[in-house]
Amino acid sequence: MAGTLTVLVGCTSVLALLLTPFQVRAVRVLEGYWYRWSATAGLAGVLVEVQRRRWEALRQRVGESAPSAPAREVRADAGRRLGARPPVDLLLPTALGNALRAGELSAGERYGLSTLASWPRIYMQISDRMSEALNSTRDALDTAVNLCWSFLAVALTYGVALYDEPNSWWLCGGAVILAGVAYKGAVIAAQAYSGLMHVVYDLHRFELLDALHRPLPKDTVTEKETFAEVTAQFTGQGHLHGDYRHGEARSHAHNADRSAYAQHMDDESG
Repeated sequence: MAGTLTVLVGCTSVLALLLTPFQVRAVRVLEGYWYRWSATAGLAGVLVEVQRRRWEALRQRVGESAPSAPAREVRADAGRRLGARPPVDLLLPTALGNALRAGELSAGERYGLSTLASWPRIYMQISDRMSEALNSTRDALDTAVNLCWSFLAVALTYGVALYDEPNSWWLCGGAVILAGVAYKGAVIAAQAYSGLMHVVYDLHRFELLDALHRPLPKDTVTEKETFAEVTAQFTGQGHLHGDYRHGEARSHAHNADRSAYAQHMDDESG
């Protein structure tokens, strides 16, 4: 028994290491990007419908009255879970895909930026502490995905090798259960990563403008207009207009714009 478990752990570790060069693809498959393959396109449609029904059930729960404290807690939890999903018409077949897509479609869009187009650029402007938090969370996500695939591979291997030994079939079931636990961990890490993506745009969107040598907006209206222009440039659908700011003049103007924007937000909150 001990020898069997040792082999199981060893095989899982080796498979996790072998999957490292294919990390992006391993995550994408578990996200549910299956429509390009005819063999899985039908399954993707079925699972999207399941996700849609769950989305509708959460929305209905959020809209229900909550006269008691437990009911309010249930409604709050439903609201949190609904907020961690993308819009109903953009759902993916899996929980992991929807957890990541929620961040990819809303983190920058709240300010007029396309997240997918701006993320590689704004990532270069983040602080060291933010970078450490993002990298740690992403490492946890990648590790969980690798473990999920490894346990599935072990379950398949044991299923083939032990097909004529019913007393050992529990090993296959154990590997499948561990794969499910690893997948759940990947979903939790993905939700945390999406949350951090929102924080990046909350704290560092103006550093992106600074790196592009663009003036800071003076209010929330011009902010969205500015970021809409930036998004159009990133996606090749337009060009930036106006003057660039360089050197010392840029630094002085940048500080002045920051002060003006902060004063405007204080006036609005007051």
